[in-house]
Amino acid sequence: MIDRRLFIKMSSLLFGSSLFAKKTLATQSLAYSSLHMPDESGQHKRTWMAFVANNYIWSHKQIPEVKRNLALIANTIANYEPVSILVSRKDLHEAKTLLDLDSSNYEIKLHTFEIDDLWLRDTAPIFVRSSYGEKVALNFNFNGWGNKQEHSLDKHVAKYIANRSGAIHERANIVLEGGCFEVDGNGTAIMTESCILNENRNPGWSKSDIEEELKVLLGLRKIIWLKGIKGKDITDGHTDFYARFIKPGEVIVSQDNYQSSYDYWVTRENIKTLSNSVDADENPLKLHILDTPEIINEKFGTRDFAAGYIGYYICNGAIISQKFGDKNADAKARAILQEAFPNHNIEQIAIDGIASGGGSIHCSTQQEIII
Repeated sequence: MIDRRLFIKMSSLLFGSSLFAKKTLATQSLAYSSLHMPDESGQHKRTWMAFVANNYIWSHKQIPEVKRNLALIANTIANYEPVSILVSRKDLHEAKTLLDLDSSNYEIKLHTFEIDDLWLRDTAPIFVRSSYGEKVALNFNFNGWGNKQEHSLDKHVAKYIANRSGAIHERANIVLEGGCFEVDGNGTAIMTESCILNENRNPGWSKSDIEEELKVLLGLRKIIWLKGIKGKDITDGHTDFYARFIKPGEVIVSQDNYQSSYDYWVTRENIKTLSNSVDADENPLKLHILDTPEIINEKFGTRDFAAGYIGYYICNGAIISQKFGDKNADAKARAILQEAFPNHNIEQIAIDGIASGGGSIHCSTQQEIII
């Protein structure tokens, strides 16, 4: 019996399908007529996370709080959908102690797997659908955000999760992280140039080459580019810290009001760019501005603190969002998110340990789609 995917691939080569026309396009082993990445608000099979805070990355005072934060995120999500968690062998006992393995609405499953850090938005694969109904796990070759951090273990995360999920594992030709882009599920994406069009990820690649690659892999028709900013944080300015789609045509945008912050002007530039942009169907974008808090918890460090409400995570029936202890800002953010997602419960939780390391709830999670 002829393997269907091999047959499609050979047919494409013979008859000149555009998917295989250039080496700069998606992986040559791909044998699908098209791929599509759904919006995060689509139904999930599960959420993937990692329970880890290694001492060669995190400080002594951060580690216990980071692990409590991860458990809180996982336990909250497990009220709405299953959660699978990567755990290093040395952390297994602590994970079992902090996680509600027996009392959650949905299963929390632990996978023993050695890992460097917790940022599965960036190290896990990106799940997409093929036009033949197959689940494909895209591996974007994580390189420690341009070799800024140890990642000898994390570079294997995408393949492991792909195999455990039963998806078809495909390695892209370019380097990026899941936090680099935001999609609306209808052909439009927002991306930051500072992280993707960067010599520390993709030397020699032009913007048009990268656009062509990503349009094939994610099922895009239009990419809106934000400039972002290089070298200020480890990610070089991830999109998911600046703008998120509510639905096609509507975007929540972060606005930093702390004038001494480099993001004060970056966020305003983002708002200006998005205000003058249209989506793949030529519709202007409707923006909802989400101000950053004025008060944060400084107990675990402030140098890399990610103070913003934009890093929420959408799971089945809920928005898992951060609170910072700024009562007015927390309440305003909750109200904006509830208006944007009227059919979701808004779960606000404090994860100041993770925030002190420059991340958010969104950064620590990755959705697996349902086929």
